[in-house]
Amino acid sequence: MEEAKKHKSGFANIIGNPNVGKSTLMNALVGEQLSIVTAKSQTTRHRIMGIVNGDDYQLVYSDTPGILKPDYKLQESMMKFVRTAIGDADVILYVTDAIEKGNKHEEYIKRLSILDIPVLLIINKIDLTTTEQLEQLVEQWKEWLPKAEIFPVSAKERFNLDNLFKRVLELTPEGPAYYDKETLTDRNLRFFASEIIREKVLLYYKKEIPYSAEISIEEFKEDDDMYRIASTIHVARESQKGIVIGHGGKALKWVGTEARKDMENFFAKKVFLKMFVKVNPDWRNNSRELKNFGYILE
Repeated sequence: MEEAKKHKSGFANIIGNPNVGKSTLMNALVGEQLSIVTAKSQTTRHRIMGIVNGDDYQLVYSDTPGILKPDYKLQESMMKFVRTAIGDADVILYVTDAIEKGNKHEEYIKRLSILDIPVLLIINKIDLTTTEQLEQLVEQWKEWLPKAEIFPVSAKERFNLDNLFKRVLELTPEGPAYYDKETLTDRNLRFFASEIIREKVLLYYKKEIPYSAEISIEEFKEDDDMYRIASTIHVARESQKGIVIGHGGKALKWVGTEARKDMENFFAKKVFLKMFVKVNPDWRNNSRELKNFGYILE
C-alpha cells in the first residue's frame, strides 16, 4: 500500500529593503492582489499574510514593511512587524533586486546569517539586468550571506517562481494547517478597503502627502446588493487637507472613484463609498492613534 503523504504547514516570511518588489512577489506567490503595490517607498506599513493551500500543505506567506531606520513611532512599529516576522518564520525569503546597490542594513544581514532556519536570498527584477551583472551580484551575495540559497527571479514576469515555490515547500516542516483551508488571508475586508484607498493616495499625490496620510474605516456595512463604506483620510496639517480634497473636490473624487472600482473588483460586489478628510496632527508619533490604526507598539 502506498504511504499517505504527510501534511506540511509553515510560515514563509518575506523581508527586505524598500522598492525591491516584495509585495509584487507576495502577490505572485499567493495568486491574489493582497498587498498594495506602488513605486513609492514605505508602501507596505503592516504585516499582511497570504495563505496558499494544497491537499497536503498550507504555506503562509507574509509581506512586511521595507527595512528602514525609524524616524518616528509609525516607522518603529513597521520595523516591529519585520522583527516579528523573523522570529516566527520557518523559512525566510530575503528580497533584494538586480538594481539595489550594496549590502544595506547590515544588522539584519548579520542576524540572518546566524539564524538556524533556512534563508532564501531572492534577487528580484532580473529582467532589468544582464547575465554578467547578475552573476557578479550572485557572487557578492554569496559573500554576504554564505548559508543562503540564492534564487534569481522576476516576480513581475513570474520567472523562476515555480522553482522558488517548490523549494519553500521542501523546507516547510510537517504539521497541521494553521488556518481553515478556505482562508486566503488573516486580514478582514475593512483592512483591505483602507489599503485600497491608501494605494490611491500613494498613486495620486506627490511629495509628503502619501507619507503623512493614514486611512480609517468608520463604517462597513453589507446589504444584499452592496457594501456601504465610510472612510476618513487622516493628514498631519491643514494645508495637506486642502491638497487632498483638491480644487472643487476634484482630487478626492478621483481617489474615491478609483478606490471604489478596485473595491468592487476585490469584493465582487457593488460598493457605495463615502470619503472624508481630517487633520490629525502628528498622528505618526501618537501612540493612541497608531494603536487605533492597527499598529503594534513596543
